[in-house]
Amino acid sequence: MNAYRWIREKIENGRFRDLADECLWVWQYICRYRGVVLVHVLLGVLGILMSLGSSVASKFLIDAVIGYDSSVIGLAAALMIGMRLGNIGMKSISTRIGASLNIRVQTEIQGEIYRRILATDWQSLEQFRSGDLLNRISSDATAVSGGVTNFIPSLISCGVQFVGAFLIILVYDPVMAVIALVGVPVTGLSSTFLVRRMRSHNREMKDVYSDVVSFQQESLQNMISIKAFGVMDRFGQQMGQVQQRYRDKYLEYSRFSVWTSALMSLLSLLAYISCFGWGVYRLWKGAISYGEMTMFLQLSSTLGAAFSSIIGLVPTAISVTTSAGRIMAVVGLPEEQTDAQDGFEEEESYTLSLSGVDFAYQSGAPVLRQAEFEAKPGELVSLTGPSGEGKTTLLRIMLGLVLPSAGQACLVGKSGRSYPLSAATRRMFGYVPQGNQIFSGTVAENLRVTRPDATDEELIRALKVACAYEFVMALPGGLDHVIGGRDKRLSEGQAQRLAVARALLKRAPILLLDEATSALDMELETELLRNLMESGLVHTCILVTHRPAGKAICSRSYYIRDGAIREEMG
Repeated sequence: MNAYRWIREKIENGRFRDLADECLWVWQYICRYRGVVLVHVLLGVLGILMSLGSSVASKFLIDAVIGYDSSVIGLAAALMIGMRLGNIGMKSISTRIGASLNIRVQTEIQGEIYRRILATDWQSLEQFRSGDLLNRISSDATAVSGGVTNFIPSLISCGVQFVGAFLIILVYDPVMAVIALVGVPVTGLSSTFLVRRMRSHNREMKDVYSDVVSFQQESLQNMISIKAFGVMDRFGQQMGQVQQRYRDKYLEYSRFSVWTSALMSLLSLLAYISCFGWGVYRLWKGAISYGEMTMFLQLSSTLGAAFSSIIGLVPTAISVTTSAGRIMAVVGLPEEQTDAQDGFEEEESYTLSLSGVDFAYQSGAPVLRQAEFEAKPGELVSLTGPSGEGKTTLLRIMLGLVLPSAGQACLVGKSGRSYPLSAATRRMFGYVPQGNQIFSGTVAENLRVTRPDATDEELIRALKVACAYEFVMALPGGLDHVIGGRDKRLSEGQAQRLAVARALLKRAPILLLDEATSALDMELETELLRNLMESGLVHTCILVTHRPAGKAICSRSYYIRDGAIREEMG
């Protein structure tokens, strides 16, 4: 009755359907590499057959030695040793092929997850912490690749081992074959309980471990702030609390695993003792030879080990399908629609226009209310306002990362035709975010992120416009100087100017600067902004700032507060 209730609950909750979907997702990778998987399976089966053959050969060898039949001792010994060596050889080759397949599948799955994350709709991706995403890319992808590589070959090999050992025992002694199978029904019934508990434990452990990774990553990213506030001890304590939750879950899972493993081992031991007792009795009665007794003991042990291995694959299958479900939750998110709109990019310049725009995040109060904003070609437009009032959200709408819930946000061409802001219009924008957005690599590699084919002359021109040429040339190696990572020689202002130069190389007509000049003195900020508008590399520049210097040379200025945007006059 309990089993019936459990099955009904799973059907009603859709968990069987989820499990089937996860299995099918893993199966697609097995099919993709079916040739290599088949070779892996065949080698495993050959190794098992040789191991079973060596057990039969050992029977003839022992009987020949006891019976002093020297004519077959050499042949039996040669067969037994040859089979054992063959088994070792097959295992070695199979292991090598398995390792090669595993790393191919692992890197492919990781690459697919990473590319899908990059292509995913930004707002949909916001529900995941970066540490959780990293955990899915690393440990979950590793678990799935291990399942693709080893699960099917192991299942088939264990099945062949079980059936082969059983058939050999059955041929020589049917009663012993029945005794050897005594623990199978009990073990099979208990596996239902195992699956339910292990799947729950496995998912909880993966979720808690994602919390650990997320906490570590966020802490390391904000190390300067942690040190500046003198809260190292507090974060150390929080790390201990996060780790304690993981330890508790791990130990809970470990206790359950130990208990179930002990139960399975006890069942196998009972079957082995039963076979051993029956074998001793048959030997005492003279019904079997010493060689048969030795073979029976080997095969009964092999039979129990094979069945235990099959049952032992249950946790592996649960881990693989759980990881597959976590990966599917990410790769199944909606992708951004980047298809170009009809007629888009045929016109040389655009007016950025937002009219009556409302926006609110999925769980929160409205951020923008009836927002009005305009930036025409040739204009330098500033946007100011208190923190948390919607400036960053407005930039996200411009970049097509989020869409307005009401109103119109679009690019308007010279012909008067409008194109709604989306991922497809993002190519028309250059963007310099807040903070030190420098990648590990050389100066030239950082600049070429936006245009890999840019020449050195184009790099130098962008650096000069961004007021960065002189300090870059003073670095050891100049354009080839390695920055980012452990190199801390760049100041925040220098990093900002490099980021501006990188955005310029994209040659997008509209440039968005999100507090991108905050670390510059007023004189340098004014020079940089004038260079931008006179360079011909951008048509329109929108500057998010708190400082009056930048506003002073702007064509127009907007102020945002309480979700409303108004143009400042004069």
